[in-house]
Amino acid sequence: MGLIRMFTNYLNSVVGRNQEFEELIKNKDISKVKELFTSRDNLVAEAMREYDPQQHDIMNREDKILINPKGKRKGTLERWKLPINYPQYINEISVVFIYGRPVKWTNLSEGTDNAFKEFQNLIKKTRFDSKIRQCKRLAGAETQSAMLFRVFRNKENKPDCQIRVLAKSKGDEIYARWDMYENLVSFAWGYYVKDSSTETSYHFDIFTPDVTYRCKRKLTGWEVIEELNPSGKIPIILFQQDKEWKGSERLIAREEYIGSKTADTNDYFADPILALSTDVLVQMPEKDDDGKTMIVKGLDDVSKAASYLTWDNASESKQKEIEWLQKHILTKTFTPNIDFESMKGLSNVSGKALKQMMLLADIKASKHKETHDELLDRTANLLVAIIGNVLNVALKGECNNLVVGHEFQEPFGEDIKETIENIVKAKDADMLSTEGAVELNPLIKDKQQELKRIEKESADAAQKQRDLFGVNQNQDDIFGGAE
Repeated sequence: MGLIRMFTNYLNSVVGRNQEFEELIKNKDISKVKELFTSRDNLVAEAMREYDPQQHDIMNREDKILINPKGKRKGTLERWKLPINYPQYINEISVVFIYGRPVKWTNLSEGTDNAFKEFQNLIKKTRFDSKIRQCKRLAGAETQSAMLFRVFRNKENKPDCQIRVLAKSKGDEIYARWDMYENLVSFAWGYYVKDSSTETSYHFDIFTPDVTYRCKRKLTGWEVIEELNPSGKIPIILFQQDKEWKGSERLIAREEYIGSKTADTNDYFADPILALSTDVLVQMPEKDDDGKTMIVKGLDDVSKAASYLTWDNASESKQKEIEWLQKHILTKTFTPNIDFESMKGLSNVSGKALKQMMLLADIKASKHKETHDELLDRTANLLVAIIGNVLNVALKGECNNLVVGHEFQEPFGEDIKETIENIVKAKDADMLSTEGAVELNPLIKDKQQELKRIEKESADAAQKQRDLFGVNQNQDDIFGGAE
């Protein structure tokens, strides 16, 4: 009874929220509708500020005020402000290790080859691989981004589909509405459109599985246009995560501060300082003299006349702190140190060994895959629905049965030689079929076409054997007929 009551209460609350949502839209009270959605505006603003080096706290460092001997201000001396672009470096490494190579899609169902081929064509046509890299990069930098799958009619009046990447840095407002089980119930996109050279209008589009509401703010209120959603699914893939450099903010700020102060100190002491003795020095040479001569009072005074003061070394403790900061900034964000010194000896390293050396980034990528597996599953389901319900209705039956799988590819590629050797060994040991070997071979692009070629070659070879031994000839052809 407890479970039934819990389910009933949940159902009532969902129905109540949906009724409120639909009632507000019906009344065109879109400002109230916005309050039903959640946003990440504060997190996004903070991340975007930290991602831009020119907005780091070190840039607010005040210049030094110069005071004359009388204690009055005589001017200012600019202090160095040296932001370090750690967030972008950390974010780019993260993108490469999960989407550096395109996602591999596989057909896990039978009798759906035509639908799967259409799916692959749509992936290529919409430039999905580049779009998902953009989304991952923006989500890592801003904590949020989205892919909007727009279904429309092209110039030839045929149904078509394109992907629009949404992010705050692109001028988009992203809103989401979830149920208590973290299912996306509806999605909203706020944006501005320039209607003319002097006028700009604000739009707020709301996407649900069944209906899309196109809302436009006007002086007299909101204009709402309802459109049926032909795909039957919310046409959005929403990316949300922590900023990639989370946990290293104070470490980065400290290294920027030390670097900036060290630069100021170097301006004072890094260059040699000429020390002159006025007691023994009579005349200094001029800058443009051909034969430069320094005049001193006596021969014994030559070594005492002038000398250079040099800064032998910087503080050892400061150098150790910088090294400590650099180490922990990278390790705490699971980022390998990829620079010339660490990579110059890796020309002959195998893919497996390289993966072990980049273990930190691989660990981080594995963590991201926990959520991106679900995002790619949703992407596949959405694209299949768009194909079957909009782009190619003739394939709706196959689309209903189509099951698409996905695999993340290694960022540096596989060790092809080792992979093929293992495939050959498994095949020779009768542990792998020819079809299985073809499926696993990384050099083969079109698996089905290759299997047809192998089958044809086998048939041709068998026919040659039969022709050679006369298997297809009759007895008279072989032994000669009677006269």
